[in-house]
Amino acid sequence: MSTAALTMDEVWRPKYNPWLIAVVVALAAFMEVLDTSIANVALPYMAGSLGASNDQSTWVLTSYLVSNAIILPISGWLAGALGRKRFFMACLSVFTVSSLLCGIAPSLGMLLLFRVLQGAGGGGLQPMAQAILADTFPPQQRGLAFALYGITAIMAPTIGPTLGGWITFNYSWRWIFFINIPVGLATWFLVRRFVEDPPYVAKLKAAGVKLDYIGIALLTLGIGALQILLDKGQEDDWFGSQFITTLVIVSTVCLISLVIWEWFQKAPIIDVRMFKSFNFASANLMMFTLGILLFSSLVLMPQFLQTLLGYTSQLAGLALSAGGLVLLLEMPLMGQLTTKVQARYLIATGWLLLSIAMFYSTKRIDLLISFKAATLLRITQVIGLGFLFVPITLVAYIGIPPDKNNAVAGIVNFMRNIGSSVGTSLVTTLIARRAQFHQARLVEHARVDNPNFQNTVNGMSQSLAHAGVGVHEAQMTAYARIYQSLQAQAASLAYVDTFMVLAVGAGIMFFLAFALRKNEPGGGAVVME
Repeated sequence: MSTAALTMDEVWRPKYNPWLIAVVVALAAFMEVLDTSIANVALPYMAGSLGASNDQSTWVLTSYLVSNAIILPISGWLAGALGRKRFFMACLSVFTVSSLLCGIAPSLGMLLLFRVLQGAGGGGLQPMAQAILADTFPPQQRGLAFALYGITAIMAPTIGPTLGGWITFNYSWRWIFFINIPVGLATWFLVRRFVEDPPYVAKLKAAGVKLDYIGIALLTLGIGALQILLDKGQEDDWFGSQFITTLVIVSTVCLISLVIWEWFQKAPIIDVRMFKSFNFASANLMMFTLGILLFSSLVLMPQFLQTLLGYTSQLAGLALSAGGLVLLLEMPLMGQLTTKVQARYLIATGWLLLSIAMFYSTKRIDLLISFKAATLLRITQVIGLGFLFVPITLVAYIGIPPDKNNAVAGIVNFMRNIGSSVGTSLVTTLIARRAQFHQARLVEHARVDNPNFQNTVNGMSQSLAHAGVGVHEAQMTAYARIYQSLQAQAASLAYVDTFMVLAVGAGIMFFLAFALRKNEPGGGAVVME
């Protein structure tokens, strides 16, 4: 890119107030991210309404995530081919129309088809919103803009299940799709009115784009297989399933082939050569890990409260809501801090806080935890997240030319989304496997030749007998209750193990943070590679 062209792009500013544009594109991103989690609690209602089984209804989530994951990494290429504003508006149109179709779907098959379309439309909204913010604001103000985007990316998955449960319980599962329609229409008109493409986007479009059929085919097969195996792996017992094993092979072969193929393309659909930059590669690794930790804790806490402590989905959502409120207040502060403190130091602080919080969770979580303690624990878990999302996003752009902003946004958001899928799959597998392990260890002590065990059974049997239960039935009930308690304790220990794994992961990222390149807070200077 020539110096003259770079200078022209750097001084380009939008006609309208940047914060007005930021609110508009953040609204679109919030709507899309919300749809990744809002349907979770409505699956049983969908299955009952459409005459499907609960296992079949989970494809409502998988179909959306697969098409979403395929579009994310190539959104930068699509924006260059169509023009970013036109692509963004097209995504909004597809997402809104498919939301309407999902709401009126007469069968599960049609709902899955419309969810694929909805995921494809939504796939371009997150990265394009981020890319628009990167171009709309000068480098020294990007932290503030990314803070607004961070609120949408982190808050939406948090409130999604609670909002989805409330809508489904009070109205119908179809309304979780219908609510997208007015928001989508309003956002489409606002984008059409206020958003514009910077000069370099017009140049990319004018240069023309060669259609890379092989790259698109490898991407579709590789990412599609990866997303399905992550979503269905634990359910189908991983390598115990021929279907999952086949998906692993297809995904591995296609993704490795994709990287090799794209590396030698002059106009790649995914610019994998950007990963030659250690800073860019590290930022993406951190965003991937952030996705794992964000969604892992988002899955672990409500699952623990509901399955082991008997909380309703609404009460579990309330326990998580305080953490969301803390993030809402923390994000703007992080945006301000990025103008005064180097991003790598904020990132290191975030990973350290997150590692400590996950380790603290291993000491605090148990079957006697109160609602207040669970709420405070969730607040502890999310404080570090606020230090991470904005600075990591900021660091990803250091040393990357402005004409790569669309590609950066697509890859960074893709890494976070895949991280969220890996995190969800990781914790569900860990909990299941570690619960089995701990149950096997605890059962070793539940033997008739163990006097403590026998005394517990006798004491419980006598209490039940005094309450009017027959002697034999009282003894059987005592054994059943002890086994039930043993299973709960084993599951509780599995959660402790899982939080420890997350603590170690965050600790490793803490040390990597110091290897990131230095930025100049508030100066806007970026060293070009």
